[in-house]
Amino acid sequence: MYRLIVMKEFILSVLGILAAASGILQYISSRTKAAAVVSTNPDFLKFRQLFLGPYLLSILGDWLQGPYVYRLYSQYGFDPGQIAFLYVIGFAASALCGTFAGPLADRFGRKRACIVFCMLYSVCCLTKLSPDFYWLAFGRICGGISTSILFSAFEAWYVCHHMDTGFPSEWISSTFSMATFWNGVLAILAGILADVGAEWLEFGPVAPFMTAVPFLVMAGVLMATNWQENFGSTQTNIGRSCAEGLRVIFSNEIILFLGVVQSMFESVMYIFVFIWTPVLDASNERWPLGLVFSSFMVCIMLGSSFHSLLMSKGFRPQYLLHICIITAFCSMLVCSYTTDPSAPMPVASYLAFLVLEVAIGLYFPSIGYLRSQVIPESLRANIMNWFRLPLNVITCCVLLWLHRQEDSPNGAKSTSSGDHFVFLLCAIMSAIGVMGSYAFSNRFQDKRSFAESEKTALDENA
Repeated sequence: MYRLIVMKEFILSVLGILAAASGILQYISSRTKAAAVVSTNPDFLKFRQLFLGPYLLSILGDWLQGPYVYRLYSQYGFDPGQIAFLYVIGFAASALCGTFAGPLADRFGRKRACIVFCMLYSVCCLTKLSPDFYWLAFGRICGGISTSILFSAFEAWYVCHHMDTGFPSEWISSTFSMATFWNGVLAILAGILADVGAEWLEFGPVAPFMTAVPFLVMAGVLMATNWQENFGSTQTNIGRSCAEGLRVIFSNEIILFLGVVQSMFESVMYIFVFIWTPVLDASNERWPLGLVFSSFMVCIMLGSSFHSLLMSKGFRPQYLLHICIITAFCSMLVCSYTTDPSAPMPVASYLAFLVLEVAIGLYFPSIGYLRSQVIPESLRANIMNWFRLPLNVITCCVLLWLHRQEDSPNGAKSTSSGDHFVFLLCAIMSAIGVMGSYAFSNRFQDKRSFAESEKTALDENA
C-alpha cells in the first residue's frame, strides 16, 4: 500500500511539472502576432467553436475507453493471448471496413458519417457490459469502424467547410493545434474520471465505458443540429472510388510519402496503445493507470504547445514533422533497452513513454495541416482511410505475433522478450518514417506545387 502511495505521488509530481511547462508554452505562443490575427476574427472563432464542440466531445468519449480496456478484459478472465486477439479484431475491422468508410463519407456526407460514428461507438461501449467473448468481439468491430471515421470524416468535414467559407488556409494549422491541446486537456480529465469511477467509487473497469456514452450522444446531437453537410466525390461506384483514391496516392510522390510517414508513425502509436499497460503491470508495482494515462495526455498538450510556439517562430510544418518522428524513434529505441527481460526498468520505460506522447502532441497538428495542403478535397476521406490501411495491417500482425508468444510453453518469459522486440520493431518503423519525412519534405514546396495542381484539377473534375 505504501509503495502504491509513493507511485501515485511520483506520477502526480510528473503531472504537475508537465502541466506547468505546457501552460507556460501555451501562454507564450498565444502572445504571437499570428495568434492575435486569428483571435480577432469573430466569424472564424464562431466557426472553429462550431467544429471543436462536437469533435472534442467525441474525443472525450474515445479517451474514456483508453485506460481500462486491457484491465477490463483481464478481469473478465481472458488471458493475454485472447486479449491480443480482441485487439486484433478491432484493428482488422478498421482495416477492412475502414477502407470503404472514406468513400462512403465522401459520397453520402461527412456530417452523416460523424453521426454514425457516435452511434457505433456508443454500441461499442455498451457491449463492454457483457463478459461474453463474442459480444466483446462485436464491440471491437464497431470500435474499429468508428475509429476509422473519427480520424478521417471529422477532419474532412472541417477542411472542406473551412475552405468553402473563405478563411486563409494557414488558419487550419491553428485549429488543429488548438484541437490537439484541448484533446490533451480532455484526455487528462478522461483519465481522472476513469480512475474515479473504476477505483475510487469501485464500479470496476466497466465504469469509464458507461461514462463515455452520454458524451457521444451529446456530440451526435450537436452535429445533427448545427453542422451543414458537405461532400467529396459523389461517384456511385464505391469500388471505383476506392481505386481512384489509391491511384492518386501512387501517382503523386508527395501524397505517397506523406502516407508512409502517417502509416509508420501511427503504427507505432497503436502498438503502444496495446503494450503500455502490460509493460507497466509486469512490474511488482500496481500502477494507477488513470493517472498514468493523464500524464500521457499532459505530454500531448505539451507537444501541441511546442507546435504553436515553433510555428510562431517561423518553423514550417514539414520540419516539425521531422522533429516529432525523430523523437519517437529515440523513445522507442530507449524502450527496447528498458524492457530487456534480463533487466527491466519500468520507471525508465514510463519516462520514455512520456517522450513519445510529446511527439504525438507535436505530430497531429503538423500532419493535419500538411494533409490539408496536398490531399485533393474530393477524395480527402477516401485517401486518409487508405493511409490507415497499412497501420492497421501492421498492428494486427504485431499483436498476432504477441498472441503466439503468449501461447508458447514459456508464455511469461516469451511475453517479456516479445515486448523488447516489439519496441525494437517500433524503432525500425520510426526510422522508416524519418526517411519518408525527408523524402516528403524534399518534394513539398508550397501550395502551388504539383500536388496542389493535381488537387485543383481533381476538384474541378468532381
